Parts: sequence; C-alpha cells; structure tokens
Amino acid sequence: MNTHDATRARFAATADRIAALQERRAGELAAQVRDLVPLRGEERALDAGAGTGALAFALAPLVGEVVAVELVPELIERGRAVAPSNVTFVEGDIAKLDFPLGSFDLAGTLRTLHHVPRPELVVAELTRVTRLGGTVLVVDQIAPNDPIAALELNRFERARDPSHTRALADVDLRQLFEANNLVLVRAMFSRESRELEPYLDLAGCEGEAREQARALAPPDYEAELGWYLLRRG
Repeated sequence: MNTHDATRARFAATADRIAALQERRAGELAAQVRDLVPLRGEERALDAGAGTGALAFALAPLVGEVVAVELVPELIERGRAVAPSNVTFVEGDIAKLDFPLGSFDLAGTLRTLHHVPRPELVVAELTRVTRLGGTVLVVDQIAPNDPIAALELNRFERARDPSHTRALADVDLRQLFEANNLVLVRAMFSRESRELEPYLDLAGCEGEAREQARALAPPDYEAELGWYLLRRG
C-alpha cells in the first residue's frame, strides 16, 4: 500500500472522528489564525490538505474566498456539507497542485506535512501558487531536534497511524522555507497533551497495531506544534 492509499484508507475510516475533533477545536483555531495572520478581508486563500475544512473554515470569515484541496473524498463530503458559501472543496494532491503560478494571496496547510512522503514538494507548491509578497502559513507537529528522540517519536506515530511519514524538526522546516525563498515573519510553538487511548481511537488503531503503539508511546505524551507565518519573497 503506497502512502496515498494509506492516507485515503486511514482518513476514510475515521472521517466522522476527524470532523468531530475539528468542531471541538474550531473556536480555538479561529482565534489563533486571526491573531497570527494579518488579513485585509478580500484575499483569495488556499487550504492545502484541508481534511474536513478546519483551516478553510477558520479563514473563511477573514478573506474573500477559500479553496480547500483534499485527497480523501470522505473528508471532502463532510466538509462540503457544512462549508460557508465562500469555501470551495476540490479533490487533489497537494504535492501537485492544479493551479497557475501566483493564484493565491495566502496558501496554508494545517497538520499535513507529516502525512506526505515528500514535504519539500508541498512547500514548493505552496510557494509556487502564492503571489509575490503573499503569505504562506505552515502548521504541523514538529519532532525534537535530538535525532534519537525524533526517531522514537516517529516510530510511535507510524505504529499508531500508517499514513504518518515523518514529523520534521524545526531546523528541517526552516531549511525547506529558506530553499523556497520564503521569509519567516513569525514563528510560534504550542504543546498539546495527548491522552493515549483517545489518541489511538482517533487514528482507528486497533488489534496488534494498537498493542505495538502502546508499547512505543512516550510517557505523558505531549505533541509540539510549530506555527510558521512566511512571506513569499
């Protein structure tokens, strides 16, 4: 099973859980986006790897239009059912976006890079479809800088969720941004406490895979998220 197939299978099976989690987090995410991203109100925005629309819905009241690109039809279906009128869902691969150069004022991706085999292609595509002087927003779980700790974290996450590829460290993400001539405007970091059993449930992790993930789980697991606001130079 390739990564796309694993991603489709995992998120198709857990689409209802993902949608419910998005709804619980919606207010907090909307406040974080509003505080972090300076917007005028008429921008055209992209949510790449939209899932059921978390980032798209947070952006919708703040911009003119949002295009939400997602690989998994079941997630698109749930997002479309509750989408505001200025949010459009499109099925597609965020490593090969079907938009011309400079199509958006803002291109963002939320919690997706650790699900793609080549995150450098996603960052390059986000950069390509953003106009000069426009904004790129990347939010994802980050790995520790210690390579052994990062290896252990990624081993657990892959056991829990076969669509997980690799959480990158902050230094790796910054190198990707620099390689694409993205200027870092602001970075902030937050931590999320993750209770093990509900976290395994969220990924639909059962049977032998669940036992393996339990054995590999870090004690008192807290995930670190990096929020990166960037300008296309």
